[in-house]
Amino acid sequence: MTLKQDIDTSGERAFDGLDVPWLLEEWVERDPDKVCLIWSPFSGVEQSWTYRDLHRDAQRVAAGLHERGVKPGDFIILHLDNSPEFIVSWFACALVGAVAVSTNTRSVARDLEYFTKVTEAVCAITQPKFSRLVSDACRGLKFLSVTAHDAGEPNAEVSAADVGAVPFAELAGDGTVSALPRDSQRNLSVQFTSGTTSRPKAVLWTHANGLWAGRISAVHMRLRRDDVTLIYMPLFHTNAQGYSMLATLWSGGTMVVQPKFSASRFWDTCQRHGVTWVSMIPFGYKALMQQPVPDHSMRFWGGPASLPAIGAHFNVDTIGWWGMTETLTQGIVTDVDHPGPQGTLGRVAPEYQIQLRREDGSLARPGEKGLLFIRGVRGVSLFKEYYRNPEANEKAFDDEGWFETGDIVRADEDGWLYFSDRDKDMLKVGAENVAASEIETVIMQTGLVDECAVVAQKHHMLDEVPVVFVICNEPGAALSEDEITVRIIEHCKANLADFKVVTAVHLVDELPRSTLEKIAKNELRARLPAIEA
Repeated sequence: MTLKQDIDTSGERAFDGLDVPWLLEEWVERDPDKVCLIWSPFSGVEQSWTYRDLHRDAQRVAAGLHERGVKPGDFIILHLDNSPEFIVSWFACALVGAVAVSTNTRSVARDLEYFTKVTEAVCAITQPKFSRLVSDACRGLKFLSVTAHDAGEPNAEVSAADVGAVPFAELAGDGTVSALPRDSQRNLSVQFTSGTTSRPKAVLWTHANGLWAGRISAVHMRLRRDDVTLIYMPLFHTNAQGYSMLATLWSGGTMVVQPKFSASRFWDTCQRHGVTWVSMIPFGYKALMQQPVPDHSMRFWGGPASLPAIGAHFNVDTIGWWGMTETLTQGIVTDVDHPGPQGTLGRVAPEYQIQLRREDGSLARPGEKGLLFIRGVRGVSLFKEYYRNPEANEKAFDDEGWFETGDIVRADEDGWLYFSDRDKDMLKVGAENVAASEIETVIMQTGLVDECAVVAQKHHMLDEVPVVFVICNEPGAALSEDEITVRIIEHCKANLADFKVVTAVHLVDELPRSTLEKIAKNELRARLPAIEA
């Protein structure tokens, strides 16, 4: 047995005899009346759940799923904005042994059809404004359940009955489900993440992955039972799900959940509930810069880099970190007491190994950019697999177990790490990773272009937005520039989530080429001025 195999074998046993239900039940036993969840909608009254309440409601939904034929190992689509129903349903899936497939609520029918096909989901839980979309796109479901509201907002236009669905309030069963044997390697959840292919990949987590996400995130942030976090980032993504929700559960703290980010409500909510930390994105920093900073209880904000100047403005420490769905938590991170230089991601987390490689596979030297590889234990500190995608799994890992992240990172002479770029044609639109190839595939389906190239244009609030350069074919050339622009953008709107829709179409006679005849997208990006307003 090799050293790596020895390490993997010991690592695989990190959570023997444990699963996500165990973690929730720990706090029910030890601190049942501690407030676990505060729901702070934009309309209506706030609600709160203790650990006992959350476990009770999740048990009831788990029983209802079981009574409707859901079995351990079945996949369930959760197409929900931030809401108590998302959290209750996610834990209900864990209790019944089902796999929670948390899908991006900005997805279109094409996406949902694909998600359902890949996972062979047996049922779905959604909210009124998405109910017709899910009902039409997710064929073959045993049943659909629909909540009574849209992330706290009433919806009088459509109800569960209108789409033949089970009202979420009636989904709960009368009893409880029998506890399954504790198996840390049981499948827990799926999140679809953009890759370099034309369709997202299904990242499969085990229960050990979920526990790792909670435990290690809590360790990196030194979370305590008296910590309170505000969650506004979407719970269907790893950041809110792993860094915030599961880390809070691990540490026995409290989470205040909002439907989405609201600059006008941010400080009031944080002050009323004594929020001590928040996971932030650049959009949030920029929006809050327009407001005075009140007295607050914040210990730190986590975000894409260590930002002392931002921290000084808001009178809060900042943590820089890097992670992805496949790493569950932060593989690179700073420390509240040792923040490092401005803009750093931090240093490799003690729980992982990293390498920065040149194109030829050799290791990059300090000051050089290199492709980031990370190594851990699959099914524990790294995701289990891309579900039903052996080709992607084969490409993602090398023979020694190193996972290729697709990010370009630089280390300085002192070992601090800095994000440089994305490899393999990835864009960062707001908090969303977007594959240029997926957009290009959709644009080629218009039948109007011979070739196209999607690149990122810098944006003052969203970081980047997608734009496309196209060479028209004969039918396309017969249209005016305005006509082809409208046709391409409308086709994108019909087939892509809104953050993937190109914001501009540039007609060209030819595309710049590299020495290998690949499109020189760096030259195209250089043509695009940053959008400053």
